Amino acid sequence: MTNADIATRREAAISRGVGMQTQIYVERASNSEVWDVEGKRYIDFAAGIAVVNTGHCHPKVMEAVQSQAANFTHTCHQVLPYENYVRLAERLNEKVPGDFEKKTVFVTTGAEAVENAVKVARAATGRPAVIAFGGGFHGRTFMGMSLTGKVQPYKAGFGAMMPDTYHVPFPVDLHGTSTEDTLGALTKLFKADLDPARVAAIIIEPVQGEGGFYPAPAELMRGLRALCDEHGIVLIADEVQTGFARTGNLFAMDGYDVSADITTMAKGLAGGLPLAAVTGRADLMDAANPGGLGGTYGGNPLGIAAANAVLDVIEEEDLCNRANDLGSRLKQRLESIRSRTAEIADVRGPGFMVAAELNTADGSAPNPDMANAVRAEALKRGLVLLTCGVYGNVIRFLAPITIQDEIFAEALDILEASIDAVKGAA
Repeated sequence: MTNADIATRREAAISRGVGMQTQIYVERASNSEVWDVEGKRYIDFAAGIAVVNTGHCHPKVMEAVQSQAANFTHTCHQVLPYENYVRLAERLNEKVPGDFEKKTVFVTTGAEAVENAVKVARAATGRPAVIAFGGGFHGRTFMGMSLTGKVQPYKAGFGAMMPDTYHVPFPVDLHGTSTEDTLGALTKLFKADLDPARVAAIIIEPVQGEGGFYPAPAELMRGLRALCDEHGIVLIADEVQTGFARTGNLFAMDGYDVSADITTMAKGLAGGLPLAAVTGRADLMDAANPGGLGGTYGGNPLGIAAANAVLDVIEEEDLCNRANDLGSRLKQRLESIRSRTAEIADVRGPGFMVAAELNTADGSAPNPDMANAVRAEALKRGLVLLTCGVYGNVIRFLAPITIQDEIFAEALDILEASIDAVKGAA
């Protein structure tokens, strides 16, 4: 069986709407390495898009899942509840940033977490409108894609978006948009189009994920917090991609001096099993009537067991500090490459949520062709990379935080060789 054989079958069997970054069909994986069905080994700098922060098949996580599977795999928490669901909620209530009483609900995906956060904000405020940011990504459900600030490929062809969703520019100095511009756009929105008394929530990623790994400036977070306090608006932090040690803190909002009212999380929460959560101020989280939140698979026992183990691993292996160390080493190497590569316009990101943005050599335009060429060249050499950004010109680095030092060094050598090869071929 070859990758090509399976790709042919896939084309006949799977919807074209499911995009593919590679045609590498995985047979097994361990920590930062994967092997395909042909036996070729790859270093994984995608981590399932920031899902396996604790590495593929971490022994402690696998042990927890196997132990739970031997007892039961599903009862539906709303029908027959189980203690580890309560224990994980207690732990998140303690760990999610915010000096106030919190409560949690578990769902299955990041998009579902966003949907429920909006439901909670609307129920608590009695208001309909939600504000998001250009370049943001919040999922592929109708509310999720309505909040997402990127048309291709997420909104194109799907008709009218959800009503009462609004966007303002996200501050990116490289693109000429400042925090003052963003806060000014909110002021103009409130003056021209939207009464702030109709706004239930403002949702923001502390670091934009699909949008290009742009960190939100501290002054923006302070400004949003002040604005929300002034108008009675709920501030939602979408930590689906930033959570669980990726940014050098357990949550990216730990790096700010203000807190969100509600936090959404998924991806790294359960080490590869589908689990998501919404944690927020207790008074807000109790606004919905019983039965208004939840779902049949929400808080599946296997995912809950995995997530409790993930939190243990992050603490025991000091992965927040590990993320900061790895990110610093990666940025140093990228800056060294940048010193002789005019196309690298920026290297950025907190902790181990790092990106390199590529422009044309004269800096006049985004360079998605080079970003994709580097990704493809690295894949040929055995390194899995992802691109992102509104223009597709950003290479993002999301290796497991548990990656072994020798494999990390090998990956950086492949990355540098791939960039040099693409430059040489240009």
